Amino acid sequence: MSKDTMVALYARVSSEQQNKRGTIESQLAALKERISADGAQIADDMCFVDAGVSGATLIRPQLERLRDCAALSTIDQLYILSPDRLARKYAHQALLMEEFTACGMQVVFLNHAIGASPEESLLLQMQGMIAEYERAKITERHRRGKLHGAKRGSVNVLSGAPYGYRYIRRQLDGTPARYVIELPQAATVRAIFQWVGMDRLSIGDVVRRLTESGTVTASGKPYWDRSVVWCVFRPIVTAHFGKA
Repeated sequence: MSKDTMVALYARVSSEQQNKRGTIESQLAALKERISADGAQIADDMCFVDAGVSGATLIRPQLERLRDCAALSTIDQLYILSPDRLARKYAHQALLMEEFTACGMQVVFLNHAIGASPEESLLLQMQGMIAEYERAKITERHRRGKLHGAKRGSVNVLSGAPYGYRYIRRQLDGTPARYVIELPQAATVRAIFQWVGMDRLSIGDVVRRLTESGTVTASGKPYWDRSVVWCVFRPIVTAHFGKA
């Protein structure tokens, strides 16, 4: 490889939890090791990293920056760990690969060599479609399992709790998961129902009153959104009047 070749890398993990576990660092280490082995060097501004961003969408900050640089023909070779790090959906993979190729950029996947023959291109397409099918199957199985558990009255299928409650995970001794009341939040819930049910305030009025009083949301934000207030209010509305 020529020393004048401009190389870049793209890395992605799909959640903050994965990011905290250091999987993004392992990707970067593998990519930089391969770049060095190929006799190239990479500049810091040519490292495009989307940490905690889903691969199901093309709207990612660093991917957008990468595509802009590719359009300017400033990158000769791009290193990526695997096709699913570029995009989860095969259609998105194909779109990006076509775009990069048209810009004169060569893409190198560390765990999948791209061939020039029609047969090798077909193999890549088939692998992408099979991987997408497997992800859809796992998602559907997970959804049905959670639905079955919920119908049996189990809260183990839930990973969070409505505002006003705290979720306690299933214990090692077999004690099932449960909700416990968060007293400060419960007081806020009672106030919301008082304002709406008795004082006839609108959702917008409730938002303003909560913000002005300095009440924080479940995530600790100092400001409230209409949708957040409605999520607090909706379960009772649904229970009394049917589907909201």
